[in-house]
Amino acid sequence: MSKNLPSTARSLPIALIRAREGVMAPIRDMLSETGITEQQWRVLRVLAEYGVMDTKTLADRSSLLFPSLTRIAATLRDKGFVTQTRDDKDRRRQIIEITADGQRLIDDRTAHAAQIVEGFKSTLGEENYETLLDLLTLLDPGAQK
Repeated sequence: MSKNLPSTARSLPIALIRAREGVMAPIRDMLSETGITEQQWRVLRVLAEYGVMDTKTLADRSSLLFPSLTRIAATLRDKGFVTQTRDDKDRRRQIIEITADGQRLIDDRTAHAAQIVEGFKSTLGEENYETLLDLLTLLDPGAQK
């Protein structure tokens, strides 16, 4: 073991990966019957929360690389969960909007998703849950202040 590196048991990158898997497992279970991926879920959640937006903003808010969002948006459009149009003023800009079917997919799972969040809060405690979110935001260079 290098004296300059922490033990892998105390490595922030490894701890974050392990925690991500623990957080995502119940979400994957929830999504298993829907035919959509975690990334597609994130895109729909962002659109449901913020409304119509351009692809660059949607990629940023969904924590996706722009090329990945382009592919994901096309898949969601083909499934009827979003619409994709060109901006009237700047034809290079794509505008994405959630459809009624996409919103229904979110709405039908809102209670289950809320239960998952409550499970995390129960495990961590409400205050620790909020503190963890605040601390993680400090590590996010693109965090919305």
